[in-house]
Amino acid sequence: MLQLQAGGLEAVVIPEIGGIVSRLVWTGPDGRRHDVLHPPADRTASTASPNFFGSWAMLPFANRAFGSVVDDGETRFQVPANDPSGTIHGFGWQAAWEVLRYDRGHTVIEHRRIDGPDRYRYRARQEVILDEAGMTIRLSITNEAETALPFGIGHHPWFPCAADTRLTMRAAGALVFGEAFRAIGQEAFTQGGPYADARPFRSDTVTAWSFFDWDGSARIETPSTGLAITLTASDSLNCPVVWSPPGADFLCVEPQSHAIGAPSEPAARAAAPLKRLAPGETLEGWLRIAPEAI
Repeated sequence: MLQLQAGGLEAVVIPEIGGIVSRLVWTGPDGRRHDVLHPPADRTASTASPNFFGSWAMLPFANRAFGSVVDDGETRFQVPANDPSGTIHGFGWQAAWEVLRYDRGHTVIEHRRIDGPDRYRYRARQEVILDEAGMTIRLSITNEAETALPFGIGHHPWFPCAADTRLTMRAAGALVFGEAFRAIGQEAFTQGGPYADARPFRSDTVTAWSFFDWDGSARIETPSTGLAITLTASDSLNCPVVWSPPGADFLCVEPQSHAIGAPSEPAARAAAPLKRLAPGETLEGWLRIAPEAI
């Protein structure tokens, strides 16, 4: 377990359990402490099932490969299943990461996949940087297989959500889902989508969006706690997923490089596909989480 600190920010990274950032806490100017990421509470970080707290890497693809199929129209193969639907969030969250660098406000960790029943061989790195204003995560994956393969990356932050929490973000479009989050098409937005104007996020029904052509900025405000969080991300992670179960005390805004189901679903691939990397080629991106008082 690695503890990072800068200014009023404190983070915990657990390299050996999926490289998860298990906690991010901010002490504001008035001395109040805020959980910037949904806290683990009495939960223990695990590689057995996806963690409902903190933030963790998704690679060599993000979200779902239905039936454990990866197919980019040129290459098709099976990957190991880790979910009833097939394979979810790739392999990085289930791996042990090696610490390459660690100091008080900065760590670099690495995960390599050098064997397995499928074709994926890669080197992945996360660089977690705290400064006085926020946390930046830089993520990269390099194809170490002998042939070109489709790759995707993303990060899965879980944010606290109260009854008055509001989300603001703009995108050009989103997938249209059929059963079980399988894409059946896409829709374009003329006014920035459902969160173009701030409104209460919590719902009595499941919230599930796979956006594309996001402008790279999202703001989460909770007046009852006095906390606002700004999430920004690189152009390479412009396909965020927004998800929350009914009435949950968290919400997820997940910057990623492709649409939900793009590994396996033609309609998702048509909207925002994985990136085909030649041997030695790298896909990279970054996200930043910055708290402030309101």
